[in-house]
Amino acid sequence: MRNLVSFFFLLFFLNSAFAQDKDDAHLKEKIYNENKAKVLNFSMKDFDRLFFEFSNKKATTNLILTKEEFYRYTIQIAVFSDRLGVLYPEQKEMAEASKKKWFAESYEDYLLSKQSQR
Repeated sequence: MRNLVSFFFLLFFLNSAFAQDKDDAHLKEKIYNENKAKVLNFSMKDFDRLFFEFSNKKATTNLILTKEEFYRYTIQIAVFSDRLGVLYPEQKEMAEASKKKWFAESYEDYLLSKQSQR
């Protein structure tokens, strides 16, 4: 009986984790599509403002971004990597790696990092 309960708990946990990843992927894709044209036209000054605003908000211990706010920053940073890949073709691989890194950012990891700041 105990093993059966453990099995169902594990099954529930894995199902929840996969569902959350799927929901996050949909949200990231939605934000990417909504912001792609705008961010591809960013100047370096616009990007710097975005990046430092995000960094400051992440570092502020008493501020917790919503999931959508968090992903709006990370996905916009990822989109700017596309722009850098076009502007600097010799650095296209590095820009693609940066884009993947920012797309892979996890809201759950962000929340855990916020807990450790306290």
